[in-house]
Amino acid sequence: MKKQEKGQSLIELAISLPVILLILLGTIDFGMALFSYAILRDAAQEGALYGSFNPSNTEEIENRARNILPRSDEAVFSSPVNLRDTSNVSIEIDVIGDDCQGITGGVANSIQVNVIYQYPILMPFAGNIIGSDTISLTGSATNVILQPPCP
Repeated sequence: MKKQEKGQSLIELAISLPVILLILLGTIDFGMALFSYAILRDAAQEGALYGSFNPSNTEEIENRARNILPRSDEAVFSSPVNLRDTSNVSIEIDVIGDDCQGITGGVANSIQVNVIYQYPILMPFAGNIIGSDTISLTGSATNVILQPPCP
């Protein structure tokens, strides 16, 4: 081995390591965003399920979607998304048609719950590219209103 070639591996590592770390961090960030989306979708489904039986009780629909149930705080805060955080997580409830089972104007009476979360991007420089340090993730669920039955 020549004396001039001794530092070649170190230079190659110094050049390639930042690129490899950025790719790894991007993969982890994407995986966490996907996991957060699944949590949002499940929360929206929980709210829509309750709303299909009690469509006028929007406060309890939101509580169900935010996972505010009589459980220990440890179980609620073990997820990466704190659904109780009203500054980063918002819930939209939309009743389509009448508050009863059936069809109104050719559209099934249903309730749609959207859980919207501002996911913070961890990958460096991504915020400069897209113009924001957060991405808005929306989990949505729609259920047919089952109770009360139409008169």
